[in-house]
Amino acid sequence: MLALPSARRPVLAAALVAGAVALAGCGSADSTAESSTGTPATTDGAFPVTIESALGDAVVESAPERVVTLGMGSAETAIALGVTPVGIEEYPWGSDDTGYLPWIHEALEESGEDLPAQFTGGTEIDIEAILELEPDLILAPWSGITQEQFDTLSEIAPTVAYPDLAWSIDWDEQITTIGDALGQPDEAQDLITDIEDQFTEAAAAHPEYADVTFSYIYTTDPGSLGVFLPDEQRVAMVRGLGLTVDPVVETFDETEGTDSALIGLENADKLAGSDLIFTFYSDADARAETEAQPLYQAIPAISRGSVVAPTDQSFVTGSSIINPLTVPWALERFVPMIDEAVGKIEQ
Repeated sequence: MLALPSARRPVLAAALVAGAVALAGCGSADSTAESSTGTPATTDGAFPVTIESALGDAVVESAPERVVTLGMGSAETAIALGVTPVGIEEYPWGSDDTGYLPWIHEALEESGEDLPAQFTGGTEIDIEAILELEPDLILAPWSGITQEQFDTLSEIAPTVAYPDLAWSIDWDEQITTIGDALGQPDEAQDLITDIEDQFTEAAAAHPEYADVTFSYIYTTDPGSLGVFLPDEQRVAMVRGLGLTVDPVVETFDETEGTDSALIGLENADKLAGSDLIFTFYSDADARAETEAQPLYQAIPAISRGSVVAPTDQSFVTGSSIINPLTVPWALERFVPMIDEAVGKIEQ
């Protein structure tokens, strides 16, 4: 298996690559509220608005019309707010046969909007491609851009980076930040409320999950074992369906700079109380190699097959990030997998 831990809250993009949303209307400039970064954020689409980040400020003077997104989740939120990016960072590992992440492709096909251009991101951002897109806003609040990259991008257009560490923004804070930058703070809050409501409804629809405990694990090489912590987004997605994180997970010390704990395969027995194990593998050979390890196979949920380990790369990606497009897409696909794993608990 190859699934690297998320960087603080969380490093999904880095993990999976390695292993793998109406333009703003006018409003009163006197109407303000605290933004996610603690700076005054105008409401009702008033501009200018300043978004602070760990790498520098982004001053958005007017409603953006040509938005480019980097990292994960920002394109989805922009689309949900009615702003289709002109360019997005490509993500081939989770893309479908169209070359786009399926929930993005489906949303834009439904709306009739053109698909955005895609360009290389990550450590080798294609600056020339971004420059050619002539953006008036670059959104990268959940990304790993460096100070050097931020400085270069900021010369092209106001660039919104992360508030603390790379890959460190919470899902709701990301939506709030993007809503501020697009002049749609109220609409962004509506998106957050809608996601929370979807989780509440999903849990209510499956009361049988309430007493089911789980751990979400990963390995980076033979002999390794890591556990994602309760607030990591892929774990939060599962919690949203009403399952309970195994209490033992709360006893693990967070590995610095991540939202996970590297506990080592020698501590696999600590997961004996987990009714289900959630994980994913880079391919069938990696799964076979990992499951062949005696200590790994001795985890009760593993040995009896109470495992949710999707093989579809798009689903692995979609179920690992929380935003307005992925949540409905992933929740409906998760249920059959979970039901099958739950059915093996008492066999």
